[in-house]
Amino acid sequence: MSPTVGRIVHYVSHGTPGGEYKSECRAAIVTEADGDKVGLAVLNPSGTFFRSLADGGCERHDGDPSNTPGAPETPSYNGGTWHWPERA
Repeated sequence: MSPTVGRIVHYVSHGTPGGEYKSECRAAIVTEADGDKVGLAVLNPSGTFFRSLADGGCERHDGDPSNTPGAPETPSYNGGTWHWPERA
């Protein structure tokens, strides 16, 4: 499925190098689309963040499987990327 303007996706925040803030999924609205690269309006608890295609946009990342034996199948995502929300 290709992203289109107005769709809701998850943006993965970078977090901080010192670990004060962890990388987390945030709700985002697609504002521009060029294949799997998108511009986003990211909705954070502390405010809104915008990333446009002119600034490089955001690449899609479908997640890496957990490498922890016995851990639930929860993929990890790269910071600065987007993915479709998981189904509940």
